[in-house]
Amino acid sequence: MDLHQHYPGLQDLKQGAKRRLPKFVWEYLDSGTGAEAAKARNRTALDRIGFEPSILHGPMEVDLSTRLFGQPRPLPFGIAPVGMSGLVWPDAEGHLARSAAGAGIPFCLSTVASQSPEDLAPHIGDDAWFQLYPPKDESIRKDLLQRIRAAGFKTLVLTVDVPVASRRERQVRSGLTQPPKLTPRLLAQVALRPAWALASAKRGMPHMRTLDKYISGDQSGLPPHAHIGYLLRTSPSWDYVQWLRDNWEGPFVIKGVLRAEDAPKLESIGVDALWISNHAGRQFDGAPASIEALPRIRAATTLPLIFDSGIEGGLDILRAFALGADFAMLGRAYHFALAALGPNGPDHLTDMIKRDLEANMGQLGAADLAALPQPMMHPI
Repeated sequence: MDLHQHYPGLQDLKQGAKRRLPKFVWEYLDSGTGAEAAKARNRTALDRIGFEPSILHGPMEVDLSTRLFGQPRPLPFGIAPVGMSGLVWPDAEGHLARSAAGAGIPFCLSTVASQSPEDLAPHIGDDAWFQLYPPKDESIRKDLLQRIRAAGFKTLVLTVDVPVASRRERQVRSGLTQPPKLTPRLLAQVALRPAWALASAKRGMPHMRTLDKYISGDQSGLPPHAHIGYLLRTSPSWDYVQWLRDNWEGPFVIKGVLRAEDAPKLESIGVDALWISNHAGRQFDGAPASIEALPRIRAATTLPLIFDSGIEGGLDILRAFALGADFAMLGRAYHFALAALGPNGPDHLTDMIKRDLEANMGQLGAADLAALPQPMMHPI
């Protein structure tokens, strides 16, 4: 089957995912927080950014390569972390890691993934990143850093925009709890999605394997939307960032930056890149769209800027690059692809985005990412 004929765009993958996932899994993957205004704002703000197309530039070859952390990259995007990926599809992290390694793009594993760094060690390529939710206990912190180094993860990403658990009301309404428990209500949803049910039955319900080593004692008292990781983590401070910089030898990224005034201080601490993100609208409904924050932060720092939140294709990546991004990461999109197509999904999505980048750059007469024209703003 030619997947480009049946799934030519991300919306096709999204619809395929919704058809195959039980409702509680779909709500986990697709939902934001609050009224989901921030999630919608990401899309609206991206759609406002346009370009004047180029004409009469003749045939051209498009070069999609870029550089990050001083290293060449064949494509300007990678796979962002999503907690509990295994809920979306069995062995999700393994499928994503292998696909990323094959394409030569980064794969970022979440602290609250359903597989551990040790599980993924045989599958990651040379560009594996680890996303850290900050452990409170220094001994756990040191042990976790040692584990991810030993497993072959070379870039550390500290998420700073989750000081407390978000509410994510759609998830609560669906009946999902943390850890996931197959109640009669959820079993009824599973029965309507046989492909997911059969695939998941072989591995059982996922849990956060990275944290197994550190969890003991009473785990009651957490609200149903807050997972067990909240018993271990803290809300990080500037001193916390400095401690990590002093204790991590590779590239160090701060994820969840939206304020320009934070950039110079992070640069002075010695971080290697800032990740501009509003957590895809999943954390704080009053946040600006990530793309709105990007130009202000670009003006405030010389650090590389990584961008996410709301990306639905190659054109969105070009919009971000035109406003100052140096790299892009996609999380939900890769999980839509997994849910819709199983193990074939990630490779298909990477190729789809690559083709979309080439087509749009051809319209703009941009032979490489440095040649993108200045964007224009469409009226609201």
